[in-house]
Amino acid sequence: MHAQETPFEPVWPDPASRYLRADLPPAPRLPLAETLGPRLARWVTEAADAKGAPPDYVLAGLLSVAGATIGNARWVHVWKGWVEPPIVWTMCIGLPSAGKSPALDAVIQPLRKVERPLRMKAEDDRAAWKERAEVAALLEKDWKAAVTNAIKAGDTPPAKPASCDSGPEPQAPRLIVNDCTIERLGALIDRQPRGTLQCRDELAGWLEGMTRYSAGSDRPFWLEAYGGRGFTVERMGREPLTIDRLAIGVMGGIQPDRLKSLLFKSDDDGLLARFMPIWPQPVAVNRPGQWTDEALLETVLERLLQLELIVEDDGGQKPIFVPFTSDAQALMDDFRLSLRRWEADAEGLLLSFIGKLSGLAARLSLVLACLDWAAEDDPQPHEVNADHFKRAAELVGNYVLPMARRAYADAAVPQAERSARRLVATIREMGWQRFTTRQVMKLERAGLATAAELDPALLLLEDADCIRAVVQPAQPQGGRPSRLFTVNPALLAKA
Repeated sequence: MHAQETPFEPVWPDPASRYLRADLPPAPRLPLAETLGPRLARWVTEAADAKGAPPDYVLAGLLSVAGATIGNARWVHVWKGWVEPPIVWTMCIGLPSAGKSPALDAVIQPLRKVERPLRMKAEDDRAAWKERAEVAALLEKDWKAAVTNAIKAGDTPPAKPASCDSGPEPQAPRLIVNDCTIERLGALIDRQPRGTLQCRDELAGWLEGMTRYSAGSDRPFWLEAYGGRGFTVERMGREPLTIDRLAIGVMGGIQPDRLKSLLFKSDDDGLLARFMPIWPQPVAVNRPGQWTDEALLETVLERLLQLELIVEDDGGQKPIFVPFTSDAQALMDDFRLSLRRWEADAEGLLLSFIGKLSGLAARLSLVLACLDWAAEDDPQPHEVNADHFKRAAELVGNYVLPMARRAYADAAVPQAERSARRLVATIREMGWQRFTTRQVMKLERAGLATAAELDPALLLLEDADCIRAVVQPAQPQGGRPSRLFTVNPALLAKA
């Protein structure tokens, strides 16, 4: 590898294609019948057909909606020291015409229908509470006057009557939200301990705001929301709000180019790796088919809402923990050994994603157990058995992981190669025919902001005939010549 004597070279070989485009793995087959019971599997198939979308998107929405609806009512207890909430975050990847939004609507609309009568009842309860509150305020005023008179007379003040307390104000439930600040979400979860679901039609902007280097205050909130851990929400002008179990599901869509931009711009992928990415092949354009059991999901969600939290002596609420059977624990041991093998061949975001799959499989096993009860008339789950976990583990190993390899292909490579691809993307974005290292580092792109990150990428791209170093004449005052590179025109032609 030799630096060129002049800034431009008329003859270039073809650049190595691996830096120009990612090899996209095929989408795996959706094991729908192997994952869900027959009624729900048929419902997903018919819903997808009615919406003109792949059934993969409908299943993704179903798992997120069901997990968030169960929320803090039930957690899975794998073994001592290991519990997981049923929260499942899903990311539907595809072009605008892929049917992401219609597919998610198939599960969102039943959730809104189930929420509507609950909100109407809460409004009626609130109206009755307001009447009680007015009476209570009058009684409290009389009591305070009686206390004042007793003190003046030297008598014992009367005890405060129970009728002075109207109780807490009823609040309308919010089973789904679209766009809330963390302060508003914290207040919502404080009065609705079960949790909620956030649905974003377009996840890109939300994720970009939390995967940059200066992530801001929202990132810790969402990391804890996925794990169901405690969190204190700071509120402007008010006391901080401490929540014992912050459980919020998330689902939404994203276009492939926007996802690729996220992968190139961020090395801090802890949040992104918590999503279950779903990127199926598009379906053929057809007229909608017959939907024989459209109302099934409403019934399922109504039953899931019957799962109640435990009310403690101090008025707090906590989940019922559903234990793994010994057979399910043995299958989990085998599954974790498989994770070790998968990790050995993984890099970057994919490695981080694989590290979370044992927890995801545990969560899915509880969701599937609850769906069996709610849709298939199985007994209410008091344990997660081997069948529940086997179905969840096979979904994760045979479908979710291949989907992640497909979605994160650009990020599942060694660091130097990721930086090299980012540099090619930057060259194309800027339209550079030549550039200096100083120009690149001034952009402060992830993986390219320092010489230690940039130099390995430059070496790879030189070897791949994507760029060539140009030796600049020494300045009259001496010193190290600037590092200038010229770009293979093929990089810009194929952009």
